[in-house]
Amino acid sequence: MGSLFRSEEMTLAQLFLQSEAAYACVAELGELGLVQFRDLNPDVNAFQRKFVNEVRRCDEMERKLRFLEKEIQRANIPIVTPPTIPDSPIPREMIDLEACFEKLENEMKEVNTNQEALKRNFLELTELKHILRKTQHFFDENNFDQAMFDIISTHNYMMHDADKDEENHLLLGDDEHRQGVPMRLGFLAGVINRERIPAFEQMLWRVCHGNVFLRQAVIDAPLEDPTTGDQVHKNVFIIFFQGEQLKSRVKKICEGFRASLYPCPEMQSERREMAMGVMTRIEDLNTVLGQTEEHRQRVLHSAASNIRLWFIKVRKLKAVYHTLNLFNLDVTQKCLIGECWCPVSDLEQIQAALRRGTEKSGSSVPSILNKMISTEQPPTYNNTNKFTSVFQGIVDAYGVASYREVNPAPYAIITFPFLFGVMFGDLGHGFIMFLIGLWLVVNERKLQETMGNDEVFGIFLGGRYIILLMGAFAMYVGFIYNDVFSRALNVFGSTWNVSAMNFSEELLHGEGSYILNPNVTVVPYPYGIDPIWQLAGNKIGFLNSYKMKMSVIIGVTQMVFGVILGIFNHIYFKRFVNIWCEFIPQLIFLTFIFGYMCFLIIFKWFRYSGADSDQAPSLIITMINMFLFTEGDMMFKGQFGFQVFLLLIAVAAVPWMLLAKPIISYREHNSLQGKVKKYQGARMTKSQQLGDDTAEIIHHDDLDESESTSSEDSQQEEFEFGETLIYSGIHTIEYCLGCISHTASYLRLWALSLAHAELSEVLWTMVLRLGLSMEGWIGCIAIYLLFAFWAVLTVAILIFMEGLSAFLHTLRLHWVEFQSKFYKGEGHPFRPFSFEPLLDDKEEA
Repeated sequence: MGSLFRSEEMTLAQLFLQSEAAYACVAELGELGLVQFRDLNPDVNAFQRKFVNEVRRCDEMERKLRFLEKEIQRANIPIVTPPTIPDSPIPREMIDLEACFEKLENEMKEVNTNQEALKRNFLELTELKHILRKTQHFFDENNFDQAMFDIISTHNYMMHDADKDEENHLLLGDDEHRQGVPMRLGFLAGVINRERIPAFEQMLWRVCHGNVFLRQAVIDAPLEDPTTGDQVHKNVFIIFFQGEQLKSRVKKICEGFRASLYPCPEMQSERREMAMGVMTRIEDLNTVLGQTEEHRQRVLHSAASNIRLWFIKVRKLKAVYHTLNLFNLDVTQKCLIGECWCPVSDLEQIQAALRRGTEKSGSSVPSILNKMISTEQPPTYNNTNKFTSVFQGIVDAYGVASYREVNPAPYAIITFPFLFGVMFGDLGHGFIMFLIGLWLVVNERKLQETMGNDEVFGIFLGGRYIILLMGAFAMYVGFIYNDVFSRALNVFGSTWNVSAMNFSEELLHGEGSYILNPNVTVVPYPYGIDPIWQLAGNKIGFLNSYKMKMSVIIGVTQMVFGVILGIFNHIYFKRFVNIWCEFIPQLIFLTFIFGYMCFLIIFKWFRYSGADSDQAPSLIITMINMFLFTEGDMMFKGQFGFQVFLLLIAVAAVPWMLLAKPIISYREHNSLQGKVKKYQGARMTKSQQLGDDTAEIIHHDDLDESESTSSEDSQQEEFEFGETLIYSGIHTIEYCLGCISHTASYLRLWALSLAHAELSEVLWTMVLRLGLSMEGWIGCIAIYLLFAFWAVLTVAILIFMEGLSAFLHTLRLHWVEFQSKFYKGEGHPFRPFSFEPLLDDKEEA
């Protein structure tokens, strides 16, 4: 808790590592994950650093592993996760890994090339087989050629256009264009994609002017593309034509549509003999393909059992060498010098890791870790666990805390789910959210392994503990509101007494309705809100007043707590002037106006009961009279004078905040300037008395002191009273106006609670109540269907959408209204060198 209250104390350290032990020591620090290295070569190009060749070799090995991983995933082979995480490999192991990956890559490429060539041959033979089968019926008749000629000739000579006849004459030739002379038809057979058939047929008709005859047949089973592995639907076609010019045009069209042409004999005996040969070759290819696939599967299964292990080793190698590139070499080229930020409390663990690395490398020279003094702001490191990390992440999303600044995360563990519960207060909906959070927490390890990488579900899984707490606090506040799915629970009975009501005989015997008035209740309810308010006509007015006042009290309390937390920052950083010039006037302004308003709310609750509530003065009118110095209806004796006193002190705190700090800073500046001048004058006088030689010795003895004094002097000379006054004025105006706007902003607690309750009431009245009002078997069916509809709307709207809305508003209240009172968030996070991120399935560490 102490570490979570304020970030860890950090120190800048210098590392001296022997060259032979540097790799092992950095690897041990990576396993530890407590050191953030600084780049000591910011001006050196990445390609000119010492270990750039090793990083390139790791990149090449990682590329080969990604290639193997892709092949394993294409083969649908499960990748085995190693039971234990291996240590960082020694540098000598890099050669063995490179040779192993090179062998596997070459083997896989060779297998893939051979398999693709075999599949291409198999596809060609399969298509040829379908061509021989599908076109067989075209050649069954003996006079098929003459029949085709008659069809084409009849089509040609029925055309009376002279130009058309002349073009056909050029296409068919002089020898074959004479009527009555028997001619021989040529043909081309092939296979084409099914979706290209309409365009293919249309192009043949237009280019050849109808002088070709196309027949096609569907291949029932899809064929596998050897390049992509996709299943493609194709058709067999055969084209009949006359003349070499038509043959040339048909071939060009087939090439344009990427159709595969195959030789097809004219004689039936030749086609039968070719089909038998094709079937024999297909059987042989199936055998070879099976053996090739078995060999490929064996290689991939062997790689799948080790690929995760190899990825971790290569990424650790790459991370270590990348980190070593941040070091400097000494003049002897035998030692590496590095700088790093590390927590002071973990220095012993870091020293132990360096000793382990030195022992593993076999070096006889120990590694040295020296603390350094630095004026640079250290990184912010908050040591968290899986429970507190989600709340720390919410705070860091707004801004990382400045070094050693008070951390709002431990308070957000309670205040965040509590404010969410105030807006979401419903016992039923909160119970559903609590069950969701509980399920995520109980099954967190299993869900992390299966669905942890999902972008949307990963967010809910990461926030499982905050969902659990938000559901629990929603149940707690819902029990106070006595609200369960917009219904009230009668746990303690009701303190409303019917005898207190003056019912007339006409009302009791009449047909009209009477709205209950629980304000006449004298006995307080044991816990929460009396369930009789569910039937009251002034239910909304009562709950609005109650929740509005409660929101103001909660908001002012949290803001006062935020101002109080600021004093811990002032004390820790020894800014004592801020205590008198910021903390005290800010606390006075906030408590004397808005704290007094909360006091009036609580006092009114105790002073007036439900019976005489009509006589109670209005809080809004009372606060207006306070600022107008007007005496109106008072709640206690001496209230007017007390209000005037509080308002005057609060108004006096404004110039206090505005002027006190600039004036004090200006006086301190002048005082320091006088001391510096007095010191310089005394030193000059002493120098004149002792002579030049002695003065030179005194000058060197007091060098550090004079340099520090001159440094402070140069800093003090930059002090500008006008700029300081403007800066103070901006913060004063921001704080004073912020107190008003932030107090009003907390009314969102009441507004969202009202919206949630009204939406729940609408769902109950408009959906579920309709089914409950029906009777008989129709009512059974209706309540079944309407309950399902009501449950879906409840989960989708009131839990997810309203829950997200309440979450965002709670986030706003913490970031702006609470944290602005003490939190700057101007730091930068601590990013240690660690191997833990490498364990995820990510391409980059």
